[in-house]
Amino acid sequence: MVYIETERLLFRQYKQTDLVDFIRLNSDPEVMRYFLNTKTAVESEEMMRKLQDNLEVNGYGVFAVEEKATQKFIGFIGFNQFVFDVDFAPAIEVLWRLLPEFWNKGYATEGAKACLQFAKEELKLERVYAFTTLPNNPSEQVMIKSGMTYVKNFNHPLVPLDHPLLEHKLYVKEWK
Repeated sequence: MVYIETERLLFRQYKQTDLVDFIRLNSDPEVMRYFLNTKTAVESEEMMRKLQDNLEVNGYGVFAVEEKATQKFIGFIGFNQFVFDVDFAPAIEVLWRLLPEFWNKGYATEGAKACLQFAKEELKLERVYAFTTLPNNPSEQVMIKSGMTYVKNFNHPLVPLDHPLLEHKLYVKEWK
């Protein structure tokens, strides 16, 4: 099932054929450099199953993204509800993670914009957040190019206090 379509991308349910690249995505040290750790194959398989189930139950979530021209799985873009201990939770975030060979093509921005439009028009959300650790300039640029507004810096409560990725930047897209 296709949930969102853009000029170059399809946002769809996961397929079993995505699993090899999904595992590669989550185990790649360069892709995961702004996260606490990479994921094992077993963790990735479980994650993909949870994302599939969430899409089936809710009709939205973290979508598998396919490049139209090649019909290849390129990563995921979509929505996650977060409930950790911060003053802006519980809320919905837009997020993305792409395989390195699809970086610097504008896909993350194209996908984030499409998700924000979907959040406004289909989900009727009032606001969507995005956040990333301070050194992750590429993701921050996606937030800016997607029309999101900087809110503040915060310490992520799931990151150890002495960890270099503790401090995050928070962005929001709001509709009135």
